[in-house]
Amino acid sequence: MKIEKKVTYSISTVIMSLLFTGCTTPSTLLKPHTKFHEIQRTQNINIPQYNTEEVHKFEKPTPTKEAYYADTMKKIATGIPDDPEYQRIELNTPEKKKWFRTLTYRLWDRQITRFEFLTEALKKYPTHKHEFDFIINGFTSVCNN
Repeated sequence: MKIEKKVTYSISTVIMSLLFTGCTTPSTLLKPHTKFHEIQRTQNINIPQYNTEEVHKFEKPTPTKEAYYADTMKKIATGIPDDPEYQRIELNTPEKKKWFRTLTYRLWDRQITRFEFLTEALKKYPTHKHEFDFIINGFTSVCNN
């Protein structure tokens, strides 16, 4: 019985490898599909481009939400002295402070995911992963209480 399963598995593996040989080789992944681009060029098909501004529009907070957000940020900040690894994020200009408030508000208001928050934050401050994880975890613990 075990031999039959092994033979069946081996045969199916060989068949699958023959069917899909070359489908996902690095060269085919890097090159655009030629026929599609020829059709697009000859028939003037417009393909909409991905626009991050449309996907991640910022909805400004209402006064009530602003108060709840500020309260949440204060609660998170109270935990900073207890974390010896936490390094202060340099928010020494009004533009940086606005960027940080907007980004953290969008996370708090669930306008963006944790992954999107971390990706965006690390673009600007690549050496502060621990601090941004701290904020993410702070939102999780404060909002669940």
